[in-house]
Amino acid sequence: MNEQLAELVRRCRERFPGVLGEPLEFRGEITLVVHDAGQIAEVCRFARDELGFDYLLDISSVDNYGEDPRWTVVYELYGLKHHCHLRLKTSVSEEKSELPTVSHLWGTADWHEREIYDMMGIRFAGHPDLRRIIMWEGYPYHPLRKDFPLAGKPTALPEVAFTEPAPLEGGPFVTSPGAPDAISREPRVRDVES
Repeated sequence: MNEQLAELVRRCRERFPGVLGEPLEFRGEITLVVHDAGQIAEVCRFARDELGFDYLLDISSVDNYGEDPRWTVVYELYGLKHHCHLRLKTSVSEEKSELPTVSHLWGTADWHEREIYDMMGIRFAGHPDLRRIIMWEGYPYHPLRKDFPLAGKPTALPEVAFTEPAPLEGGPFVTSPGAPDAISREPRVRDVES
């Protein structure tokens, strides 16, 4: 761990005693585990305002199916001025399945949190518009959970998805792999009528 990042991590742990675990280093990247998930927004605010982690790279979630707590939510932070990267992780149980939003800290968190809600079912308290972003409203499942079957689940809604594979062969937007040059491989040069 470089000295600057070590100092930032020390300040963060000093500000939140007992809330943050020991820094975990792997391949030069540092992870801090936030033991109290209810304080993740406060830790993020401190990291942004006091430590200069002004860029939220990503928020992702991991389903630890069969374990408690079931989910791990991962926040990837970066400082554009000091060029340090910090990963924050927290866990949330299936019974609670809710975290405070950080969308008021970083606007990009809005869509990250909506995707996690849509795919995993984790709610974000205080989110300004927590609704599905990929699946349609009213869809009763969360498809990235490990207990969701790989083949999907039947739906009572007709025509919400293809019932057969979409035909691509020879379509107007498919390149021709055997064409002699790049220009004739382009789909827009072919006559769609033929």
